Amino acid sequence: MTTSLSFIEKDSFIHNLTGSTKMVFFLLWSIAAMITYDTRILAVMLVAGIAIFRVSKLEWKDVKVAVNFMLVLIAMNMVGIYIFAPEQGVEIYGTRHEIVHFIGRYSIVTEQLFYLLNFTLKYLAVMPVALVFILATNPSEFAASLNGIGVNYKIGYAVSIALRYIPDVQRDFHEISQAQQARGIDLSSKDSLVSRMKNSAAILFPLVLSSLHRIETISNAMELRGFGKKRKRTWIVQKNFRKQDFFVVVVACVILAISVGMITYTGSRYFNPFV
Repeated sequence: MTTSLSFIEKDSFIHNLTGSTKMVFFLLWSIAAMITYDTRILAVMLVAGIAIFRVSKLEWKDVKVAVNFMLVLIAMNMVGIYIFAPEQGVEIYGTRHEIVHFIGRYSIVTEQLFYLLNFTLKYLAVMPVALVFILATNPSEFAASLNGIGVNYKIGYAVSIALRYIPDVQRDFHEISQAQQARGIDLSSKDSLVSRMKNSAAILFPLVLSSLHRIETISNAMELRGFGKKRKRTWIVQKNFRKQDFFVVVVACVILAISVGMITYTGSRYFNPFV
């Protein structure tokens, strides 16, 4: 099972796009999902996102760990919303249909459930595209593409290093965790949550120190090779914009325009089925 979020080489339509095209599509897609709470748009984007994932020829085993982690975060966010704003949906939609009353201000109301549904859809609609962007983008080619559209090569190279650094951090975390458990530090579910949180410090501190050491090593190596001395540089891996890249960018612009257009047309970010 693949546990690290790093580039996976495949022969697909998505992989053949330039890195900058995938970045622009991901940014516009994310903005379109974040600015709206229209259930219809979010549901269509979720289905389309899953289809994009299938087109990329990536497999479930490649993203299983990451998806499970993000689902836990979404669930924690939903719990937090209910604790601090149990009737946020009532304020948004202007009606109240109570299903079950618990205690005090805590009840299960249809409007709140609908609001939490839309909240979840926003994240689920972005998740497949985000995973495709990370796993189907060669960091070196991405940096070259950014430089090709006018972005300073130093910025492009910094982004490339950041993408390459994700699997390194994951690998270091796993190795440090295994080493600390071999020394008798219990991080399993058998121990209490408070104890596991305290023991996690035994992983985080070495992880931070190893990260700082790696940063120093990379920066020294780049400085010794004269990185940044010239105004331009050449790239080993680079793709030119083609018709398919322009098509994908246009599709992303259309999706964003639809999201903005629906807000303008209805006068609200929210689709209200209760009126």
